[in-house]
Amino acid sequence: MKFVEEVVVEEFLPTFRSMLAEDLRDRGLTQSEVAGMLGISQSAVSKYAHGEVARNEAVLGDDRVEELIARVGEGLSTGDMSRVQALIEAEVLIRRLETRGDLMAGLHEKSMPELADHEGEFRIHDPESELRTTERVLSSVRQGLRALENASGFAGLIPNVGSNLVECVPEATTIDDVAGVPGRIFDVKGRATIPGDPEFGVSEHVANVLLTAREHGSDANAALNVRYDPSLSALLSDTGHTVVEFEGEEELDEAIAAALKSEPDATVLAQTGGFGIEPVIYVLGEDAPEVAEAITPLLR
Repeated sequence: MKFVEEVVVEEFLPTFRSMLAEDLRDRGLTQSEVAGMLGISQSAVSKYAHGEVARNEAVLGDDRVEELIARVGEGLSTGDMSRVQALIEAEVLIRRLETRGDLMAGLHEKSMPELADHEGEFRIHDPESELRTTERVLSSVRQGLRALENASGFAGLIPNVGSNLVECVPEATTIDDVAGVPGRIFDVKGRATIPGDPEFGVSEHVANVLLTAREHGSDANAALNVRYDPSLSALLSDTGHTVVEFEGEEELDEAIAAALKSEPDATVLAQTGGFGIEPVIYVLGEDAPEVAEAITPLLR
């Protein structure tokens, strides 16, 4: 009797780890850094690098494995993907490969021919787990923040109250379902300063804007606030965004509700200010990188 997990350990993992170690080394990481990321010894990395570990040809030639290696390698090397998310993504692929008729299931059946006569499925784990979803959102926010950090001139778009970039899980209802920057992004001597890695439940203002917009019909999953200027608002409109402007005299949630009632497809909510209220533009989008990309015309 042989469990599918044994097949994974014996056939999949050595090949997967060696491919990932090779990818990370090709991206310029040291042997020590690769060992730390993979949670293995440097001697193991050395063995992978010198081809001293047997690799399964079926796993090695699977397009899905190659695509995951490239995605995880890039994410780990840039910091956009955490080790937790990398593990989850690998686990998800493994469970999919265990499905009847797929790669791991086929290897399992070779080791236990009796399984070929069984009509049930062997996919026993949920690939769309809550942990995977939250890790993907955090990774997305990291990518968006990296784009903003690298964008020349972004600091000049930060309002006095600071900016935040947020993204929520699909079924978000509270700020605990929204990931953002702890504190806010501020302009410090002409440089956008991000105080920490994104977390859930740390943004109140921009998170509430996103949740309110979603509550009133927007299909946005992410939001970013920048300073308001009529020329910036007009430029966003010229680049294809549906812009709706409103004054800041009423409660913000009421103003957003009214704005989306008049323009249900609005992707830019421009609060033009009021007594004691700083004017701010809120850019909405599908995810954090898309929102970060949306403001690039404002940097020119």
